[in-house]
Amino acid sequence: MEQIAVSPVFVGRGRESELLATALTRAAAGDPQAVLVGGEAGIGKTRLVEEFLHGVGAPAAVAAVGGCLEVGAEGLPYGPLATALRRLHSELGPAFEQAAAGMEGHLARLLPELGEADAGSNDEFGRARLFDHTTRLIERLAEDRTLVLVVEDLHWSDRSTRDLLAYLVRTLHRARVLVLATYRSDDLHRRHPLRPYLAELERLRTVQRLDLDRFGPAETAAQLAGILGVAAPDRVLVDRIHRRAEGNPFFVEQLASAAREGCTAGIPDSLRDILLVRVETLPDHTQQILRIAAEGGTRVEHDLLAAVLDDPEEVLIEALRTAVGAGVLRPDTDGDGYCFRHALVREAVSDDLLPGERHRINRRFAAVLEADPGLVRGEACAARLANYWYHAHEADRALPTALEAALQARRRNAFAEQLRMLERVLELWDEVPDGVRSTPVRPYDRAETYPSCGCTGEAHEPACAGLQLVDVLAEAVVAARRSGDWDRAVALVRRALDLLDEDAEPARAAWFRVQLAKTCGHLERPDGGEIQYAYRLVSGLGPSAVQAEVLAMEAAQGMLGHPDRSHMAVAEQAAGIAREVGADAVEQHARITLAGLYSEFGEPERAIALLTDAIGRARELGAADVLCRGLNNLSCLMQSLGRSAEALERSREGIRVAGRTGLLGTAGGCLTGNLVEALTALGRCAEAASTLDAWEYGPPLDPYHEFLDRLRGELRFLAGDLDSAAELNRRARAADLARQPQNVLPSATLAVRIHARQGRPLDARSELLAVLDVEFTTGHEALMLPLLVHGAGAEADSHGLPAADLGRPVVLRRIAGAAARLEPQVPLHRAWARLLDGEIARAEGRDARVHWAEAIGLLRPVGLPGPLALALLRAAEGAAAAGHRDEARALLEEAADTARASGDRYLESEVAHLAERARLTGERAAAADGAGRADTTADGPALGLTRRERDVLRLLTLGRTNRQIAEELYISPKTASVHVSNILAKLGVSGRGEAAAVAHRLRLFETEKVV
Repeated sequence: MEQIAVSPVFVGRGRESELLATALTRAAAGDPQAVLVGGEAGIGKTRLVEEFLHGVGAPAAVAAVGGCLEVGAEGLPYGPLATALRRLHSELGPAFEQAAAGMEGHLARLLPELGEADAGSNDEFGRARLFDHTTRLIERLAEDRTLVLVVEDLHWSDRSTRDLLAYLVRTLHRARVLVLATYRSDDLHRRHPLRPYLAELERLRTVQRLDLDRFGPAETAAQLAGILGVAAPDRVLVDRIHRRAEGNPFFVEQLASAAREGCTAGIPDSLRDILLVRVETLPDHTQQILRIAAEGGTRVEHDLLAAVLDDPEEVLIEALRTAVGAGVLRPDTDGDGYCFRHALVREAVSDDLLPGERHRINRRFAAVLEADPGLVRGEACAARLANYWYHAHEADRALPTALEAALQARRRNAFAEQLRMLERVLELWDEVPDGVRSTPVRPYDRAETYPSCGCTGEAHEPACAGLQLVDVLAEAVVAARRSGDWDRAVALVRRALDLLDEDAEPARAAWFRVQLAKTCGHLERPDGGEIQYAYRLVSGLGPSAVQAEVLAMEAAQGMLGHPDRSHMAVAEQAAGIAREVGADAVEQHARITLAGLYSEFGEPERAIALLTDAIGRARELGAADVLCRGLNNLSCLMQSLGRSAEALERSREGIRVAGRTGLLGTAGGCLTGNLVEALTALGRCAEAASTLDAWEYGPPLDPYHEFLDRLRGELRFLAGDLDSAAELNRRARAADLARQPQNVLPSATLAVRIHARQGRPLDARSELLAVLDVEFTTGHEALMLPLLVHGAGAEADSHGLPAADLGRPVVLRRIAGAAARLEPQVPLHRAWARLLDGEIARAEGRDARVHWAEAIGLLRPVGLPGPLALALLRAAEGAAAAGHRDEARALLEEAADTARASGDRYLESEVAHLAERARLTGERAAAADGAGRADTTADGPALGLTRRERDVLRLLTLGRTNRQIAEELYISPKTASVHVSNILAKLGVSGRGEAAAVAHRLRLFETEKVV
């Protein structure tokens, strides 16, 4: 299959396209417009114009495009305008010649096809006549149509073209003309003639300047999806290409093509040639300075560059001015250094160096910086020095500087940078002598609770005083975990375990086993019993931080899986040992887990109090990871209790902490999911969707994709897009390998609701039974009760369908049995329990009004619109069936407002449908319809049927009996029978089956199936 490098999908540029469309509308109204579209090379100026022109259709509008050519210092005189006029001549033919009548002689100077040029003077007067005749030609052509005149690559234009274009823009009045001109902003050096030209044009009322920005991560992902022909490209690939291309669409295309061919590093030759063209036109000395600057880093300070070059200041300034003017370098935002205009240009220049040349330049940078560290900012010095020595191939200098850079990065919470430096240490480890490796002294807390010594007794080996390879691995594991690179953390742990002798160093081996359990937990992979293994290693060693962490992890795993009260004892034991040995962070972790277990076993207020205290202690300790976990768990707990506004605030606080401390890669996804859950529950669906969109291309290694995909599915479900909701939920479930209740139950609930709304009650039943077949321990009321309610609701909605009636009593008994094991403690849970009682009664054909009333009473103070709207709708149905019309009308009015506030479009429509079926809105008009006025507003053939008869026919096509029709429409069976007789007569058929066949053949109603 042929693969393409250009995305077939036009990505982004919504604001820009809207601006062009508005300009066209104004031009079509007789107000001529000009739009100057600027941007760097490859930013997508031509693609934007092409997509815009696709929507400009003849005969109402005609477009003509001309491009400037790079020929010498300036382009061909009038070249682009002559090309555009030639295209208009070709397309319009006689109309063009009629518009040019009487001016052919002068216009032939632009367009020889019009005949011989006149013998007029070739002076400024002749030029003025040419400009005037060209303007009059365009005005005449625009009398019967809107004219779009496009001039591309204005940066290559000649003076004559610019003057004629400016004349057109200034003198066209009340003409239906839109002028578009594109130019490369990065080609406009300080003395480029287009700079003052654009500034002068921009002062005109009818001229707008449109600068195209680089793509963001989401736009890059959409472009890659089109190029690669996939629905969702790999997030790591998106992140890598976006970082290297820096959002330039052309560079994205080139790097995507290279990646598709298996080249994930380096620059494709074709792209390198393009990037170096501008560099190779510069003077030799300027090129030499650029080669040195490229090795200086993404940003190189002026003083550092001057010290490395040792050139006279005037010579250096002149060379840098030349590079800046050519658009290769630009002053950085601080004003004391330079950076390449695009990172790929720097990469191409660096790659063009010979190996020995590159080593020499980096050695010079390292020596200069080591002699005078003040040449760069203090926080950057260690990393810069480590990079220079590494690329200079001086391993004995590179390793200790990389260790120092890793330490500095950790202190700034730059964990990805810390990991990169530690990986470099691991790479260089075997290349340096023992004396270099044993010199560095590391801080005691470099790797959390990792034992600083592997000895089991009081005697210590001499090697304990120096740095060992396993120590670096421990530090790298923590850095990988905190940066969100969980797969790399697993690989590092396994390497360390291969090195360790468990009998000689059991505490260290246990520590690495705990890390393996943590990483596997985040990756939702089975951990192979690592915690139990770790406990066996440390159980006989006496109290230690590692032992406390092992117990805390065992309790946390139990809480997330199938908790029982023994896990509470384990959490308490972990907290006690941690307190005894001074492992403060581990103690708070254990207390957070204990709070979660209190909640599971029916003590929510005690859980909130303990969580709040643990969060406060974590704040005092400065333990950011503990603080993020505590805020995350507190937001989850608040949400489960129906306190969504409080959950929202805790989630936001957690996101702020994670962002401030470099932990977005580990905690950001989960906290964002909690925030979205709270917003959705409060009915703020648009805000929830925008929050998810903003996170879509956050940390590429975020482990919470399945959680966020399920939330996206819930939002699509509420918006009525059931197919997208089902696909997102399927994707979330496929990624959920751990099968924890906190993921399984909400996904099953969403699946049940989707199937029910799609008219597939048997599939909804299967989803419910699959969950009920699993034995969940006590707790989970917040997750299990909504699942049971919607499952019972699906059974009630399919009442009377033969395929669904079979087996319903058994299903309802199982639902009731599952509910009996739950212990609702808070108003929200008790409200869900009353809703469940009501749905079971409705499915069994019993009166459920008392249950709906109790649920409404409990839900109104909670303030969550979703369940309240459902309760109000069901109560209105019950009141209408009982003939209490005033009560039903009042309930429906409240239900309509509440459903709208919940963001559930389907529920909104159900409220409106009930009002229509029960004739609770516009009763006089409904009575007139019922008296025999035909429905002429419905889609499709009316066939002379009234609204009520169409309602009856719809149910008749579903196989409903007269009694079932009467129950659903709140009418008597006798009235239903009369409506059926009228339908048969109007359709000219002899039976119910023929009437249903006519309805299906004419597609009067959406097809509804029982699956």
